[in-house]
Amino acid sequence: MNIVLLGSGNIATHLGRAFHGLGHRVLQVFSRNQVNAIALASLLESSPITALGDMDQTADLYILAVADHAIAHVAQQLPSSLKGIVVHCSGATDISLLSRFTAFGVIYPPQSMHKHSEVRIDQIPFGVEGNDAGTTALLLRLAQTLSSQAFLCDSRQRLALHTAAVFANNFTNALYGISYNILTAHKLSFDLLKPIIVDTALKIQHHLPHEVQTGPAVRGDYETIEKHLQFLSENPLWLKIYQQLTEEITRTKES
Repeated sequence: MNIVLLGSGNIATHLGRAFHGLGHRVLQVFSRNQVNAIALASLLESSPITALGDMDQTADLYILAVADHAIAHVAQQLPSSLKGIVVHCSGATDISLLSRFTAFGVIYPPQSMHKHSEVRIDQIPFGVEGNDAGTTALLLRLAQTLSSQAFLCDSRQRLALHTAAVFANNFTNALYGISYNILTAHKLSFDLLKPIIVDTALKIQHHLPHEVQTGPAVRGDYETIEKHLQFLSENPLWLKIYQQLTEEITRTKES
């Protein structure tokens, strides 16, 4: 399959490397940053371009691996007469944004990727959606060559998945940051929490989250909760976060 890769960031890098490794031909890599376009194109034995007017219009697949806010802008600059499939890789962007094209869809990996880190693409789920049955089937087969965890996922489901991923990943990491700040303020190492972090992550591989929930809220230990609230009283934001999460755990326990 001949591919044009629009973007040179994290997802573009890993998808480009994966498709290239599978024997697909990445014709071009587009980036407005010439250095980035050249760097990724060199890695993929491809041609760098910095203007969409120079884009090859004979490719089989056009991958918009750009930031969510840039998808509409880039898509609007592509010829609507393209015969190849145009896809984006966003979890929060509806497929209808690409409806001006004949064939279009989404290949979405709910995974944080960094271009300079190794990623096991074959272990990452890919949510797939197409504008019709034929396009959907083709994109699903293509995604299944990347990972056995490719699955069909419409725009509403994809938004749910993206939202859930923010809770599970981004918000959790923000809580790690609060924990780090609390510990360092009292001359303690964040390393002290790494065993319990790993233990919880391992437990939810085989159990539902509510089955392994621990802590004073699930035990109804209000005396300890009150001590924590007093401890956090000098930081109203952390206090509010603690209160809201405690309420959520209590609500879940009682439901």
